[in-house]
Amino acid sequence: MDAATRQIWFVNAAHVFTHYGLLILATAVLAMVLQEPAMFGTDYGPILALGTGMFVLYGLGSLPMGWLAERFGRPAMLAGFFIGSGAALVFSGFAPGPYWLAAGLALMGAFSAIYHPIGTAMLVDAAGPKVGAAVGVNGVFGNLGVALAPVVTAFVAAWIGWRWAFVIPGVLSIGFGLLYLREGPEDVARNKAAGKPFPEIPRAVVRRAVVVLLSLAAVSGFIFNAFTLLLPKLMAERLAHSPDLLPVVGLLAFLVTICGGLTQFTVGRLIDRHTLKRVFLPLACIQMPGFLLLSTLQGWMVLPVAGLMAAAIFGQVTVNETMTARYVAPALRTRLYSIRFFVGFLGAAAASPLIAWLHATAGGLGTVLVVLSSFAAVTFVCALAFPDRKEELAPELWVKPLPPNGQAVPAE
Repeated sequence: MDAATRQIWFVNAAHVFTHYGLLILATAVLAMVLQEPAMFGTDYGPILALGTGMFVLYGLGSLPMGWLAERFGRPAMLAGFFIGSGAALVFSGFAPGPYWLAAGLALMGAFSAIYHPIGTAMLVDAAGPKVGAAVGVNGVFGNLGVALAPVVTAFVAAWIGWRWAFVIPGVLSIGFGLLYLREGPEDVARNKAAGKPFPEIPRAVVRRAVVVLLSLAAVSGFIFNAFTLLLPKLMAERLAHSPDLLPVVGLLAFLVTICGGLTQFTVGRLIDRHTLKRVFLPLACIQMPGFLLLSTLQGWMVLPVAGLMAAAIFGQVTVNETMTARYVAPALRTRLYSIRFFVGFLGAAAASPLIAWLHATAGGLGTVLVVLSSFAAVTFVCALAFPDRKEELAPELWVKPLPPNGQAVPAE
């Protein structure tokens, strides 16, 4: 395995830890109300809201990552992600009270902000022409973290206590960071990308793609985070009503998110053979009616519908991350990824407090899902507005054939 391939595997591992760490609280809260009610209370909403700072810093922190990467180097930033977020998780596990837990989670969110702008840019640079497949595989790893978080957290919390559900992944993340430090400071992904020609895409087309991408970022960030946060509660309310069934809740949430992970793998391969819009539009069509249906369903029918929604939402993530690779030159990608994830994570940060407030005051889970359907309508509009250009699959077509004066001109 060469250095570039090893770096891609570390980036994939970082994607697992990112999404796993952000979703521990969503399931741990179900154990916290039973194991330490005197410290944290017995209400779901207020404990879930302790994660607000985590998601706020997760979003805000992504904005300066392009500048920090230029100053310290992308490998150093990735190592900082592993070690810093892992240490913050360990701190959260030993938190003596709610405010300390909120502080530990916020620190973890700040370090987790490193991954997407830095890791995604490193991955895309190293992927070569099959960027869709690479992003799809990377998405599977990210959703493995999403899928494992509820089931592992549930079993660990039920077996040895909710605190260890934070400490164990924290120690593992630190271990990966120390192992990654052995790779050295060279950015092999950037070196591999150097010298690859990038087509001159018409500015109007790039502007349209970037406007849709940034508009979509806030909406899709909110939907993704809200859906993954809601899954354990959805399974508990609609399928497993007894507190003794916490491990079952985690297992059901795992099954749902696995559907999303497998879809990302498939979508990644479709992207390398079809334009982004033709893959994106069917995924966007599913989301609004799916949320409306979930708002009323009860019993075992919730499971396949939730799995279909996970497939649409997670599959769309692969499309979103490939948009930048298709329409933005490598020199600008890290900065645009920083801006895009900053916008997206602001939407994601709003998910935790809004879910907590709606669940407590506006009719429970059904109301939350109806609100999500309205955001899904915006996703559909963005899918309609995105460019559908055959040049995505054959970049040489962006430049028109030579005219009589012998100078090539960009395609319209």
